[in-house]
Amino acid sequence: MRVLVIEDDASVAAGIVDGLTGASFDSLLIGTGGAALEAMSRFDPDIVLLDLGLPDMVGNDLCRLIRADFATPIIVVSARDDEIDRVIALEMGADDYLVKPFGMRELIARIRAVSRRTQGGGAGLVGTAPAETTEANERTFGRLTIDLRAQRVTLAGDEVHLTPTEFDLLVHLSSDAGAVYKRADILRDVWQTTWYGTTKTLDAHIAAIRRKLGDPGWIESVRGVGFRFRVLS
Repeated sequence: MRVLVIEDDASVAAGIVDGLTGASFDSLLIGTGGAALEAMSRFDPDIVLLDLGLPDMVGNDLCRLIRADFATPIIVVSARDDEIDRVIALEMGADDYLVKPFGMRELIARIRAVSRRTQGGGAGLVGTAPAETTEANERTFGRLTIDLRAQRVTLAGDEVHLTPTEFDLLVHLSSDAGAVYKRADILRDVWQTTWYGTTKTLDAHIAAIRRKLGDPGWIESVRGVGFRFRVLS
């Protein structure tokens, strides 16, 4: 697996590259956003690790530019731990968000989990019979339509642009509208790995989906338990 590491801190970058090498990943280290954009076509990475604090451009802007031309999964690796930072990164196209400092074991697990989801191990595994179906691969909930085959979501006829992880999460929650899904079960079934970090990444993905759907009521928080998908008129 080829991993493009976009990180300008030499000490952090060295640790990441060493850990990736130890996991038998082929990595390329880039220190600026401009060079990263050039490397996307030349190196053709299977996954991108992106630090937000770059010297020549804002990391979220680079995430958006990469996502505009490439479907390559992006994991943001940042020291910023505020929910708003996570949400913005996810809305710009990131598939996951990992807060520094972190262990290489967790990073490798995240890379493998994101890779499985974006290479076909996601939505097709978690869906069951929906409450309302217009076609075999399409779910309709009021104004919201989820096309499993095309991995597209439309709301009142307008496309909602979700990242692959956000799409998988929405598919999972909508598999049984009205049912409560526990946090641990969501992380296990959607991320498809043993979770080593906090559940803040899940919260950030939920917040990003709510914003994109335009109404937080689509996904209801159940305090102390998890989340419930609701059908809005």
